Amino acid sequence: MPLVFFWTFALLMLLGGLAVIVLPNPVASALAMVASFVGLAGLFIGLNAFFVGIMQILVYAGAIMVLFLFIIMLLDLKTEQKRTPRLVPAIGGLGIVLAFTIQLIGILGHSPDKAAEPLDLTAAAAHYAESPGLSEKLQAGHLPDVNLVGQVAFTGYNLPLQIIGVLLLVATVGVVVLSKRQSV
Repeated sequence: MPLVFFWTFALLMLLGGLAVIVLPNPVASALAMVASFVGLAGLFIGLNAFFVGIMQILVYAGAIMVLFLFIIMLLDLKTEQKRTPRLVPAIGGLGIVLAFTIQLIGILGHSPDKAAEPLDLTAAAAHYAESPGLSEKLQAGHLPDVNLVGQVAFTGYNLPLQIIGVLLLVATVGVVVLSKRQSV
C-alpha cells in the first residue's frame, strides 16, 4: 500500500473516531462512525485482507450502522441539557490516553532485529488435515482465508453468532416498544 493511502485511511479512521466522541448529535456521531469504519476497511484492503475489508463495509458500515441509525431516529432524542464537566473523570480519561500513547510509542520505537518469518503453511495443513480440500490448499502454499473464517465462525462460534443476532433483534423490538409507549 502506498504510504499516502495508509495515512489517508488512518487519518479518516482517527478523525471519524474522534468525531464519534466529540459530536453532541447522536445521528452525526453514528455517521462519523461509518466514516471510521470506511477508513478501517481501507486499511484492511491495503493489507491485502480483501475479505475482511469488504465485510467491514457490508456488515458494519452497512447493516449494523443502518440498524443503529434506525434505532436512534426511532427514539426521537431531545437535545441534551448542558452539564458542567467534572474534573476527576476528565483527569482519569487523560491518564488512560497518556498510558496508551506511551505504550504505543514504546511498541513502535522497538524495531525487531530480523524480518518477520513467513507463515508455516505445512504446520497449518497438519492442523487442518481432517478438513477436506483445505489441507491440500495449504500444502500448495495458498492461504484460503475465506475458508478458514467460514470454518471457524460457523463450526466453533455458531452459538455466539446466534446469540448476538437474537440480542440485536431484542434491542430493536425494545426500542420500538419504548418509542410507541412514549407517543401515547
